[in-house]
Amino acid sequence: MSLPRTFVGFSSTNLNYWRLMQAWKANKKIDFNFANCQLQAEINSENESYIKRKCRERIDMAGKYVLLIGQDTKSKHKYVRWEAEVAIDKGCTIVGVNLDGSRSMVRDTCPPIIRDIGAIFVPFSPAIVAYAIQNYKMHNDNDNYHYKDHVYTSLGY
Repeated sequence: MSLPRTFVGFSSTNLNYWRLMQAWKANKKIDFNFANCQLQAEINSENESYIKRKCRERIDMAGKYVLLIGQDTKSKHKYVRWEAEVAIDKGCTIVGVNLDGSRSMVRDTCPPIIRDIGAIFVPFSPAIVAYAIQNYKMHNDNDNYHYKDHVYTSLGY
């Protein structure tokens, strides 16, 4: 089975979590893998149109959009919300990853753009994030999804 093509969105204050995901992917002892559609290098530009064009090219390659949700993600409108809009318009499966460890959508931190659209929400941990990227299919309704306890138990939580 081919790896899911995935774009990961995050606030600049959560860059360390993205780097940790890259470390999971590189670690042979952690079963965590996906086809990374992220920009290969930071764009050295302040031209918003150019940056958005380059991000759109990468999101257009993806079938999954993972949003790392930290304390300030909800207020990041310039790029984070825009990336999510592009991913939703494209029809990507949306996976919200709670950096606070919550297993379901947290209204206080979750950006409204990915609420009530059929996305799934999981905590920041390699096994469950990998499981969601590999297995979750978007629901076309006005609900928020999370895995039941038996899924976590089967993954060793």
